[in-house]
Amino acid sequence: MEAATVTRPTTRDEDWRYADADFLASADAAHLAHWATYEVPEGETLRHAAIHTSGDASAGGFERIRVHVGKGGRYEAFHVIAGGKYQRIEIEVTLEEGAHFEFGGVTLGGGDKIQEFVTRTIHAHPNATSNQTVRAVQWGQSKGNFLGRIEVARDAQKTDAAQNFRAILLEKGASANTKPELEIFADDVQCAHGAAIGELDQNAAYYMAARGIPPQLARKLLVQAFIGDAFVELDEADTRERLLEAALEQLEEAAL
Repeated sequence: MEAATVTRPTTRDEDWRYADADFLASADAAHLAHWATYEVPEGETLRHAAIHTSGDASAGGFERIRVHVGKGGRYEAFHVIAGGKYQRIEIEVTLEEGAHFEFGGVTLGGGDKIQEFVTRTIHAHPNATSNQTVRAVQWGQSKGNFLGRIEVARDAQKTDAAQNFRAILLEKGASANTKPELEIFADDVQCAHGAAIGELDQNAAYYMAARGIPPQLARKLLVQAFIGDAFVELDEADTRERLLEAALEQLEEAAL
């Protein structure tokens, strides 16, 4: 029996529209198609927290994660993308009754880096909840992307799902892209998404500077608070601090 042919994704595919075309053309197609799979048993919690720094010399990297969360279970994922010419984290989560998915993601990039999160949240049963918070800080010619899809099945009443994306562009050449999608077949649900892309709040920076805080420090504190939004729901203090410190280290090269 012949092995199934693996189709190589391209930027013509909707889920890869903002990806790095050169990386996709050169990467191993079978590797691109690979998913790491996890099962969260009923009533239990699984947490992933990671910092992705593949290095400026790397052509890129990606991770694809597929999780099934049992009844009343919880899956948490917190990621910082801070390196690589191209870096992608893709997560697909299926929620049983009363399950929860919590996601916090941060992209930080300069030069010509492309960094992205792609999520698909499937509310397959009633009373499940999900919350996604993504923050992007980009400078140089870099791009920060978030593609988030929420699917609510016909029987998944009382679903409560939210996703929020905000980006700060520190230089004119930087950019951010977001593509929220909602596919809802149930009628008793709460689903919301929000997005905002702009520059650092100069009024807040001036306010802090007027009270004796040096301008550069004021800007860093504002960015730190902005990034911290993604980790608010992470109740493990040591992990939260580790992620935040790793993110702040990347800002040393930023145009603050």
